[in-house]
Amino acid sequence: MRIVFMGTPRFAVEIFRRIVKDGHEICGVFTQPDKPQGRKMRLTPSPVKLAAEDEAPIFQPSSMKDPLALQTLHTLAPDVIVVVAYGQILPESVLNIPKFGCINLHASLLPKYRGAAPIQWSIINGEKETGVTSMFISTGLDTGDMILKKAVAITENETYGSLHDKLMLAGARVISETLPLIESGNAPREKQEDALSSYAPRIMRETGLLDFTKPAQRVHDLVRGLSPIPGAYTFYHGKTFKIIETEISDKRAGEPGTIFAEKDVLEVLCGDGRCVRLLTVQAQGGKKMEAALYLRGHQPISGERMGA
Repeated sequence: MRIVFMGTPRFAVEIFRRIVKDGHEICGVFTQPDKPQGRKMRLTPSPVKLAAEDEAPIFQPSSMKDPLALQTLHTLAPDVIVVVAYGQILPESVLNIPKFGCINLHASLLPKYRGAAPIQWSIINGEKETGVTSMFISTGLDTGDMILKKAVAITENETYGSLHDKLMLAGARVISETLPLIESGNAPREKQEDALSSYAPRIMRETGLLDFTKPAQRVHDLVRGLSPIPGAYTFYHGKTFKIIETEISDKRAGEPGTIFAEKDVLEVLCGDGRCVRLLTVQAQGGKKMEAALYLRGHQPISGERMGA
């Protein structure tokens, strides 16, 4: 079966490698154009480009609506297009090219968490379970018929980083099981129930602003959902203060945002009277470090407030 693979970040690399390992013919790889990164803003290829450069021809159109991109796909004549976190919405003109259609691997148990950031929002919202879904791509946003699902538990202190890697491995297995079903014509098609759907919008800077008037669990969940990147944050002495890792601690008296600094322990009081203990932090202009190490070089005073 001739496959065109479309993907960009590290999440897509594991799925790409599994397709290669399974012996499918990858006739082309589409990934986002190289982007300037780092302090020197050097053009940097995507993880998928680096992984695929010795495996198949690579194409990097800025838009899949480009006539040249469409012509390239027609020339490649794929039986199926596999899309994993590509970063572009495919127009209907692309969806109609492959013999068996286009399939997508989405990092949630659809129809929950359609959209750009399903992994982060499943943690931020305190879910106990998420997963991956293979689906036929339609013209809507993650609304196509579902093929296979695999559930993955979200542990108490799960972070975006750790869950990302679990779902990446689960996704590789699901795509490995999906492609033979596509080729044989036996792939199931389960309609999504729109009434059960939810949306996972792109993570913006303001998403990460901590509100200590909320319960400690909600604060902890936001920190987990944005760890290790981009990091939840608050303000301390008027400067941005990132909080990368926390755990829920004891009850204390005081106003939300109150700091408790004792030896190697740094805690902040939340709206339900419980504290979050800060484990890893990053002051503005500084490096990421353990909170205990931060305390040795700084002297937060118990009773001060974070969030201002």
